[in-house]
Amino acid sequence: MNPKVDFIIIGAQKAGTTALFDYLGEHPQIGLSDVKEVHFFDDEGRDWAAPDYGAYHARFHLADRSRRWGEATPIYLYWKNSIERIAAYHPEARLIILLRDPVERAFSHWKMEFARGAEVHLFEWCIRQGRARLFDAEPWGFHREFSYVERGFYGEQVAKVLAHFPAEQLLILRSDDLEAAPEATLRRISGFLDVAPPPSIRPRRVHEGQAMSYPSSLTTEDVALLRRLYAADTAQLAELTGIRFW
Repeated sequence: MNPKVDFIIIGAQKAGTTALFDYLGEHPQIGLSDVKEVHFFDDEGRDWAAPDYGAYHARFHLADRSRRWGEATPIYLYWKNSIERIAAYHPEARLIILLRDPVERAFSHWKMEFARGAEVHLFEWCIRQGRARLFDAEPWGFHREFSYVERGFYGEQVAKVLAHFPAEQLLILRSDDLEAAPEATLRRISGFLDVAPPPSIRPRRVHEGQAMSYPSSLTTEDVALLRRLYAADTAQLAELTGIRFW
């Protein structure tokens, strides 16, 4: 049987996955893809009725079985059908999820898209009227850039993962823990991946926005609105994982 990728960091965007990818790249028993975000299982241009995994495997050196091989594409947690496609590829894969306060995540996501020029609207409009833009997206209801609110429904997303993978193959972490206690968090990840404890590390920032002047700030009204939108989902996440952000 051809070797397969052992683990995937599937989310969430703007929750520290870049820092985690960099940390894991320093572990001698862990091998990573040649780019951080492979974007294979969210590629709608592939024939998913008969997928060819050759292009995916070309991103790794899977013949080296002295390492656990993995990648980090944080849109997988959110994107339609990605989890089903991963399960069809490798039902024994181990999955890692980093979660950040969904309100903070949404604003950080907006700042990233505004800084890169993909977004031109104010944050307060984006999380209200701007959500209608997802109905013009393909697949319907999913958008790579403008999904500020939708990517934060973690309870629904985790429930979907658990419908396709057993809980013991899933590790869910808080981005705050990676930032505040990186060595302890990486020891936990190493145990999950069945590799030795990590070597000493140099702490780094988990998430930082581009230094520029933004036309919006995260207001108390925005926070209140988003917390109302997330209330039921937050309860679902707490029931599934014990994780709460407020």
